[in-house]
Amino acid sequence: MADVTVTQLAETIETPVDRLLQQMQEAGLPQKNPDDAVTEEEKQTLLAHRRQVHGDDDGDRKKITLKRRTLSTLKSSAGAGRGRTVNVEVRKKRTYVRRADADAAGAAAEPAQDKGPVKVEVNRSDEAEARRRQAHAEAEAEAERRRQEAAERKRKEEQEAAEKKRKEEQEAARQAETERESEEKVSARKDKRDRHDLDQPDHAERKSRHGEKKRRVEELIEEEVEELLEGEVEEIIEQAEATAESTSTLGLASSRPKRGGRPAARQHKFNAPTEEIKREVEIGESITVGQLSQKMSVKANDVIKSLMNLDVMASVNQSIDQDTATLVVEEFGHVVKTLLADSVEKDLEEDMALTGEETPRAPVVTVMGHVDHGKTSLLDYIRKTQVVSGEAGGITQHIGAYRVTTDHGEICFIDTPGHAAFTAMRARGAQCTDIVILVVAADDGVMPQTEEAIQHAQGGEVPMVVAINKMDVEGADPERVKNELAARNVIPDDWGGDTQFVQVSAHTGEGINELLEAILLQAEILELRAVVDGPARGVVIESELDRGRGPVATLLVQNGTLKQGDVIVAGQNFGRVRAMTDENGRQVKSAGPATPVEMLGLDGTPGAGDPFLVANDEKRAREVAEFRRDKANDARLATPAASLDNLLDSFGSEETRQLNVVVKADVRGSLEAIVSALQELGNEEVAVNVVFSGVGAIAESDVNYAITAGAVVFGFNVRADSAARKLIENEGIDLRYYKVIYDLVDDVKAALSGMLSPEIREEIVGIAQVKEVFESKKFGNIAGCIVTEGTVYKDKKIRVLRDNIVIYEGELESLRRFKDEVTEVRNGVECGIGVRNYNDVRVGDQIEVFDSREVAREL
Repeated sequence: MADVTVTQLAETIETPVDRLLQQMQEAGLPQKNPDDAVTEEEKQTLLAHRRQVHGDDDGDRKKITLKRRTLSTLKSSAGAGRGRTVNVEVRKKRTYVRRADADAAGAAAEPAQDKGPVKVEVNRSDEAEARRRQAHAEAEAEAERRRQEAAERKRKEEQEAAEKKRKEEQEAARQAETERESEEKVSARKDKRDRHDLDQPDHAERKSRHGEKKRRVEELIEEEVEELLEGEVEEIIEQAEATAESTSTLGLASSRPKRGGRPAARQHKFNAPTEEIKREVEIGESITVGQLSQKMSVKANDVIKSLMNLDVMASVNQSIDQDTATLVVEEFGHVVKTLLADSVEKDLEEDMALTGEETPRAPVVTVMGHVDHGKTSLLDYIRKTQVVSGEAGGITQHIGAYRVTTDHGEICFIDTPGHAAFTAMRARGAQCTDIVILVVAADDGVMPQTEEAIQHAQGGEVPMVVAINKMDVEGADPERVKNELAARNVIPDDWGGDTQFVQVSAHTGEGINELLEAILLQAEILELRAVVDGPARGVVIESELDRGRGPVATLLVQNGTLKQGDVIVAGQNFGRVRAMTDENGRQVKSAGPATPVEMLGLDGTPGAGDPFLVANDEKRAREVAEFRRDKANDARLATPAASLDNLLDSFGSEETRQLNVVVKADVRGSLEAIVSALQELGNEEVAVNVVFSGVGAIAESDVNYAITAGAVVFGFNVRADSAARKLIENEGIDLRYYKVIYDLVDDVKAALSGMLSPEIREEIVGIAQVKEVFESKKFGNIAGCIVTEGTVYKDKKIRVLRDNIVIYEGELESLRRFKDEVTEVRNGVECGIGVRNYNDVRVGDQIEVFDSREVAREL
C-alpha cells in the first residue's frame, strides 16, 4: 500500500489534523506538517500508541479513556473600581466501560457458572459514522428551527406595522371629522346669533347694561381686596417702625396711602425714548473693545465694525489706545471724558511737596568714561580704598555711590561702568548728577564709550570736567586728547571753551587736588541748594536681593531728609525703612540731600533709576505701588490691535529662530545691562528671547521657567540653591555661571551663530570645452570635450553654458577616456561626457564642474 499524508490519514480516521499531529509527536513520530508522508510502520506505531492511551493493547478493548482540556477567563471586580482577570484551565478525564463487561462484573457477584468468555466485537468506524450523522441531523434541525423562528418574528413585525399604520389612518380621519363638526357648530351658532340680533334690536343695549353692571361689581371686589391688603401692609409697617430707630430710615412714610383713601391705580408703563441719549464715556490711556461697548451701551459688533472702518482690526478682548477710542465714541455721538491715569501719583506728590527753606548742599559727581581708562582707580585714590582689586575682571559692573569728605569739602561720587552693555546705567548716572567727570586715558584717547558719555552729559545739559588720566604712562599725549575732544564739541577752557581739563594720575596722585578744586569751583557756579527739612525724595541707584537681609536698595537722597521708620514708594515697590547704612557699612538714622544710603524694608527690588518718595502712611504707599504695578502689567499683557498694514507685512515674514534664556543677576542694574545686551544680539534669522529675568539666587521656580520654555539658565554673580541644583540635574538643564559680562555676551553670540543656517559656497573645479557631439544608443548625445581648466570629476555637479549663459544644471551620466570609464580627467586631456537627462549639447558649449560646501556663518 502506498504512503499517505497526515491530512489524508486524518480524513480516513475522522480526526482533526492538529489533534493527529499532537498524537504523532506523543508517539515519537517525526511528522510535524500536514503534508508529511506516513508509512505503514508509522501507522502501526501510532495505532499502538492510541490503544495504550485509550485502553489495553489487545484487540479486545474493554474501556476507552477520553481527556479534555478547556481554557477560560474570569473577570472579578476589586475595590476602588479596579478589576482582575483570572485564567482558568479545566481538565476532564472520562473512562467509558463496555456494557457487556459491566454486566459481567455485576454477574460475578452471583453463584459462579461455568461459562466461556464472551466476545463482542464493536465496529468503531460504524459507531463514529452514526454519531457524525446524528450530529449533522441535529445541526440541520436546529438551523431549520432558527429559520422558522426568524420568519415568524418577521411576519409578526409586518403585522404590527400594518396594524399601527391602520390605527394612525383611523385616528387622522377621526380628527378631521371632529374638526369639521366643530367648524359647522361654530358657523351655525354665528348664524343663529346674527338672526337673533336682527329679530331683537334692543339686545345690544341690554348687553351693554349687563357689562357695566359686571364692571361695577369687579371694581367693588377690587376695592375690598385692596383694603384688606392695605390693612396687612399697615400692620407690617407698624411692626417695622417699632423696631427701627425712625420712620425715615424705612423710606415708606411718603409712599403709604392714607387710611380710608382710595389708592391710585397701579400700572406698569414703558415710554420709548424720543431723543437720542448722549452718555459721558470715561476713557483712560487704553481700553478694551468690550469695556468701550458697555460704557456706550452698544453692541460690541458695532464697535468692531467702526474700528474696521478706521483700518483697525481688534477683537472684543483686545485693547485700543485713547485716541482711537475717542474717535469711536465721537462717531456714536457720545461725549468723551479723558481720565488722568497718574492722578494717584500726582496727589501723593502734591501732598508731600517740600515747603522748607533751601540750603547749600554737596555736589553729586558722576565719573564716566571708556572701560579700563581708570575711573574706579581715580576714585580709589580719592577715597583711599582698593575697590578695583575686588571687582571681577578689573571692571565695574554696577553703579557705586560714595560720599567723600575732602580738604575742599564733601562730594558725592557715583561710579558708572564703562562697558558697552551698561549704556542705561550711564544714562541714569547723567540724569541724577550735577557734574560729570569724563575720564580719558592719555595713551588711548577718545573711545566709543567716551563718545557715548559725552552724548549723555550733553543730552542732560550737565557740565563736564575732563580728567586726562594715566599721565604717568609712557606714551601719554594730552594734546591728542584735547584735539579729539574739541572735535566732539568739548572745548578746553584754555582754548576759549567752558570745560575744565585736568591732567591726573590715579597711581601717583598727580593732579588729584586740582581735580577736586575744579569740581568744587563748578559746584559754586551751579549754586546747588536743597531743602533739608521735609519728606525725602530721590532716585534708586541700585538694588539687589540679599539672601540674609532680603531686598536691599541703594538710594540717593536729592531733597529732604530720609529717616529710619519712614514709609517710601520706590517704583513698583513700597516699604518702611527698617535700617540704613552708609557706603562704609555704618548704621545711620537719617540721610540728608546728596547722601547715598543702603536701606532695608522694601517688598521687592525696584528698578535702578526709579524715583522714590516718602508717603504719609503705608496704605497710601501701597495704593501708589499697586497702581504702578497694575499699569506695568497692563502694558505688558495688553494685546495691541493689528492694523491691515501690519497683517499684510506679517504674512510674508519668515519665522525667527529664538534662543530662550533665563537670566538671574546679583543687582538690578547689571540685570538690565545684560538683558539689553542680549536683546541687541541676533538678526532677522536668530534672536535671544529672555523668558524670565530677576535679581537674586537661582530658585526652583526659575528652573521651572527654563524647563517649560526649553531655555538656558545664566547666573551672573549668583548661584543656584540646593533644590534648584537637584532639579537641574534631573532635567538636564544647561546652567552657566558668569562674573564678567564679556564672557556671557560672547557665549550667547557663539550660540546664536551656531543656530544660523550654513552658507552654501560653490567652487569651480574644472571646465571642459565641447569639440564634437556623437550619438550613442545607450547614453544619447555624447559630447567630445577637452578639459581647458582644472579637473573634471564624474561624481560632482555640472552646468552647461552656452555663450556664457547657464542653460542646464545637473549631473554627469558618464565620463570616458577612449572606451574606458574614468572618475576624473585632468587639464589638457580629451574625454567623452554624457550629461544625464539632457541631450541638447552642442559644439562650442562649455561644461562647468563645480563643488558645493557648507560654511558656518557668524553674527
